[in-house]
Amino acid sequence: MSQLGNTGIAGQRIVAQLQELGIQDKRVLQAMQDTPRDYFVDEAFALQAWGNSALPIGAGQTISQPYIVAKMTELLLQSKPEKVLEIGTGSGYQTAILAQIFNKVYSVERIQSLQWTAKRRLKNLDLHNVMTKYGDGWQGWESKGPYDAIIVTAAPAEIPQALLMQLSDGGQLILPLGVESQVLQVITRNGDKYLSQNIENVRFVPLVNGELA
Repeated sequence: MSQLGNTGIAGQRIVAQLQELGIQDKRVLQAMQDTPRDYFVDEAFALQAWGNSALPIGAGQTISQPYIVAKMTELLLQSKPEKVLEIGTGSGYQTAILAQIFNKVYSVERIQSLQWTAKRRLKNLDLHNVMTKYGDGWQGWESKGPYDAIIVTAAPAEIPQALLMQLSDGGQLILPLGVESQVLQVITRNGDKYLSQNIENVRFVPLVNGELA
């Protein structure tokens, strides 16, 4: 089994790619280098895992390309959060990156088989500051909130109001928004007001309501 930090030349190569694409934060680059991306995909995709592209993980879902994982994590760091909520655990790859940088990570996944597999992977990598939940990402995880930052790894057609309400004052919500055309947004809470900033065009699978066993 791959271990954190045991990625060799592949890890160094991914960092070089990310730097060329503008990722600068040393904590993000280190976590990306240390995390064995091939551990989060099926064996058939292991050789492709270190490329800068999204890959299927089953159930119609994907593992995001490394650049997007790094970019969203770098954006999260702007508000210096201690407590982060992730919507869409998926393979657990983005979760593993977050767990190496932030003190507390909570993650919600609507597809139970993916949640179980991701939970096992995180445990095997000795990342114990993560709590995962099988549930509807549109509803967030209210009982564990509020959160300093929330990251959404699938694209809703509109901003889930429950997530806005679970942000602490000054907290940031980072999500891809839209259906045919999607844009990565950073939404900052200021009391009862929310300031939205467009970052760049992206392509994610849709954020679907409800739970799926």
